[in-house]
Amino acid sequence: VMSSSNIGISVFAAFLILSSNSNAFVHPRVGRNFLEASSSSHNHRIKPRLYDVDTSDSSTGTALENNENEENYLMNKNVEDLKDDLNEDICLPRHASNEGVNEILSATESTLRILNEQSISLQDELDKEQVNIEEEYLNNGEDKLNDNEAPDESRESSTGRVYSNSYVDLERVDTVGFDYDYTLVTYTDELLELIYDMALNRLVQEKQYPIEMLDENMKFDPKYSIRGLAVDRQTAWICHLSYTHKVAVAWEGREKVSRQRLMEEYSGKRALSPKHRKKRLKPLNDLFSMAECCLIADTVQFFKDKNIPFCARNAVDDILSVIGSTHISGDFHRIAAANPGKYFEPKPSLRGVLEKLKKSGKRLIFVSNSPFWYVDAGMKYMFGEEWRNMWDVVIVSAGKPRFYTDNSRPFREVSKSSGRIKFKNIERFVPGDVYTEGCLRELTKCIDWYFASNDDTLSENDLKAQTTGGSSLASPNVLYIGDSLFADLVDAKREFGWTTAAVIPEVDYELKMQSKPKFILAQQTIALLLNALRMIQQDLGSGERTKEDLELMDALERMVSGWRDEQANLLENPFGSVFRARHTPSLFAHSLRRYCDLYMSDVAALGNYSLQHRFYPHDAKILSHEAAGAESECWDMEGIITTKFDS
Repeated sequence: VMSSSNIGISVFAAFLILSSNSNAFVHPRVGRNFLEASSSSHNHRIKPRLYDVDTSDSSTGTALENNENEENYLMNKNVEDLKDDLNEDICLPRHASNEGVNEILSATESTLRILNEQSISLQDELDKEQVNIEEEYLNNGEDKLNDNEAPDESRESSTGRVYSNSYVDLERVDTVGFDYDYTLVTYTDELLELIYDMALNRLVQEKQYPIEMLDENMKFDPKYSIRGLAVDRQTAWICHLSYTHKVAVAWEGREKVSRQRLMEEYSGKRALSPKHRKKRLKPLNDLFSMAECCLIADTVQFFKDKNIPFCARNAVDDILSVIGSTHISGDFHRIAAANPGKYFEPKPSLRGVLEKLKKSGKRLIFVSNSPFWYVDAGMKYMFGEEWRNMWDVVIVSAGKPRFYTDNSRPFREVSKSSGRIKFKNIERFVPGDVYTEGCLRELTKCIDWYFASNDDTLSENDLKAQTTGGSSLASPNVLYIGDSLFADLVDAKREFGWTTAAVIPEVDYELKMQSKPKFILAQQTIALLLNALRMIQQDLGSGERTKEDLELMDALERMVSGWRDEQANLLENPFGSVFRARHTPSLFAHSLRRYCDLYMSDVAALGNYSLQHRFYPHDAKILSHEAAGAESECWDMEGIITTKFDS
């Protein structure tokens, strides 16, 4: 059993470790969050205090509302008053009889007070600084900044960083391929709104759904869905899966599914067998799928609100069908192509990235599933009339992932003037021409692979393969960049060993949100509560737990769960992080690590690196025993102090 002094030291060690080592502390910001403890000893949890906000129904899990009321309250309170409120309100539960455990809780509570008092003071400084920035911005005749914008921040990625999951040497890359949608071009939310509206109209007109749905103001909500979800065809639940395929969170319409229902539906383990998973779950992996995810949820909620009996499987099938028809019809493509300024995000630095790659002698290959007329309109808007001259090969309507797996589908040429398909046999690609369909095997035969390689170690057989249509594309020296893990990247990596890079705009967004004060505070609080739980169990030893022991730990676990809910709210969607399913890596994050060597928020980030740059991945700690300090389950302050101040 630890002494009182050692308990305080160990708990405060958690605070110092968080301040120095946590990934959440990219920016030196700590936030204001006001905590209150419920009066019931059996449901003791810290939660954010909201002013003039009805929190009686927490099942929806939506983002915090009435921020203006909260801010008005805060503006009328000075920093010292807020600190006094905080000291009164932060209160952890106590053990009925174990004083050793209560000492741990007291020390943790004291550390939380220090943490939150500093949060308020620092937030006050940040608020004053932000007011000064906004005043200066307004004095220059600009509109008011929004909450997530900096004065000099463009609409492009502000991080400009490429992240690596494995070692990549750009100098050895001789061929770079690009997808089109959400890779070379990025769309505004207006495009997903358009897809949603078109699919909703088809649902009513073609599938005879209630016409009242058109009068309910059903609109695409960019803050509802995230990438990497799945819809359960049998229940119409939208599910967020962990890397073990466990359903971490599920929503039925706009209502969160309770843990009890999850356990009942998924055999008491919140997961399906591989056979049933393949049959029931339909992945929603790319950014286009956010529209269908939102439409499924809104349709289910409409039926529930109107007390209309419905078959979940039929509803899901109908919605997937109209979404598919909307894509196949080309209707939204024509509208977007005619209004590129409305639907396409500007990317002024992208041309420089492509020109840099081209000048270095690397081949550039364009491979898109979109039709030529649509690609042509977007690329002309982005790069001008002569955009095809930037590419060694242009392939449209490629039909990925079949493009990778088919062994014999030939290429066909597309007329650049009419868009019609020509019938001649394609044996060699001509720069500037446009091709469709085909497969990777045919690509290796049709492109002229002979070039002045930077790799002096190529054998005679390698050179022969390059000049005679061999298998040179089955090589890690080919880098392919796309946004859809399973349509663009998985087969390229798995079947041909390509180096793959994913465009993941959520990285930039989540880093910005996680650097905000409230999110950092939530992260710190979770870490301290978990450390308290570990210390309590260490104090209790290896014997049988009493009823009071278990009730206390349950109460602290509910606190942790509440703060994780708060983190999801702060990310402004009901599912939380794209990369985390509650406290474990999401299935999307697992696939990203497994199949992608590199990832970035925007292709433009490549422009920040030398073409001889070598990417070194961070050491991926997967197992607990590999983590630093794993020899002790709890933080030890004395060791930390020695390491921190003697180094």
